[in-house]
Amino acid sequence: MIVEMAGRSQKILDHLRNNALRPDTQKRLDVRIGIEEAAKLLGCSTARIRDAETDGRLPPAEMGGNNKRLGYTVMDLWNMREALNLYPERPADAPPAILAVQNFKGGVGKSTITVHLAHYFGLKGYRVLVVDCDSQATTTTCFGLDPHLFVRQDETLYPFLAIDRTQTTLDYAVQGTSWPNIDLIPSMQALYDAEYELAATSGSGGSILAERLSQLKRGVEDIAQNYDIVLLDPPPALGTLSLAIMRSANSMLIPLAATMPDFASTSKFLDMLGAINEDLASAGVGMEMNFLSVICSKFNSNDKSQEGMLTKVLRSSFGSSLVKTPVLESAEISHAFSRWKSVYELNKPIGATRTYKRCKENLDEAFAEVEQRLIENWNNIPIEQIVRPALA
Repeated sequence: MIVEMAGRSQKILDHLRNNALRPDTQKRLDVRIGIEEAAKLLGCSTARIRDAETDGRLPPAEMGGNNKRLGYTVMDLWNMREALNLYPERPADAPPAILAVQNFKGGVGKSTITVHLAHYFGLKGYRVLVVDCDSQATTTTCFGLDPHLFVRQDETLYPFLAIDRTQTTLDYAVQGTSWPNIDLIPSMQALYDAEYELAATSGSGGSILAERLSQLKRGVEDIAQNYDIVLLDPPPALGTLSLAIMRSANSMLIPLAATMPDFASTSKFLDMLGAINEDLASAGVGMEMNFLSVICSKFNSNDKSQEGMLTKVLRSSFGSSLVKTPVLESAEISHAFSRWKSVYELNKPIGATRTYKRCKENLDEAFAEVEQRLIENWNNIPIEQIVRPALA
C-alpha cells in the first residue's frame, strides 16, 4: 500500500513540476522591474539611469507596442550595476556571510524563507550561493531543477561528504540559475545517504567525526570566497548532517511560527543545540556563530493568539535576537510556491493586487533587518553609516 501511494503521489508531483518548470529544466525569469523600483534597488536616482541610457553606457530601455517602457529584467538590473558600479559593500577583509536557515521542526517555512531570502539578496546585488542540504529538495525545485529527473547524486554534496569521497572541493557541484548573481548546489533524495555515512563515522571515534565536520567547514568556507552570502538549507532534523552544516555556518537564522507548539519545539531545539555544541567545542569543533537570529514566519496578524505569542512570548524570550518584522502568512506566497516560484519572481499578482503588494513590502521589511545584521557584523558599525551614497 505504501509503495502504491508513493507511486501515485510521485506521478502527480511530476505532472505539477512539468507544468511549472520549462522543458529544458532551466527556469526563466519573466519578472519586470519599473525604473523607480530599479533606482531604489540600485541606490541611485531615475535620472542617473536615464542619463546612462542617453550617453550609451546602458542600452535603451525596451519599449512595448504602445511606446511604453516594458521595465527591466533581473539581468538588466545586474548589467546596470556593472555599468554604474553600484554594488552593495562587503569590506574586503570581512568573510562572506555563511547563513544556515535551520529549525529541526518541519512546517515552519524554512525553505520558503531560504528561497525568498536568496532572491531578496539577489535583487539587492549580492553574489549569492544557495546550498540545498535537504534531501526533500524543495529549494532546488524552486530554482527550476526537478530533483527527481534532472539532479544526480554526484551533483549534490554527497561526493564531498561520502566516506569514500570522490571530490576534494565543492566546485564540482555549483550550478548557475536563472538569476545572474545566484548560484546553487542542488539536492535530491539520494543525498540522504550522506546522513547514514556521517552517522557511521560518528561511531568510529570522536577524532574521525571531528575531522569530517571540519572537512565540510573547510569546503564551504573555500567556495564561499566567490560570494558575499552563502545560504545553507539543512534538513529539518538535528542529525549528524545538520550538525556538520551548522558547524560550517558563521551565522544562523531560525524560523518559527507564532504558536505554542512551534515555540516549545524551538526552545527544545536551542537547548539541544547548546548542549551538543558544548560537546563539539570540547572536541575542538564547536560552532562559531557571528550572530544568531530568530524570525517569526507564517504569521497571521488576524489571529489574536498569534499576536499574543509574538508580543508576550517570542519578544520576551528572544529579545534583540528576534527579527522585529514577522513574515506574514500570505496567499501570494502559497500561490507563488504552487508554481515553484518566490513572490520576487512574479511578474504580476496571482491574487489580489493589494495582497501581493502587502506581501512583498512585508518580505522586504523583514529581510532588510536580516541584511542589516549581516552588514553590521561585517562592519561592526551601525548600518546608517555605511548605506549607499545619497541619490545623485
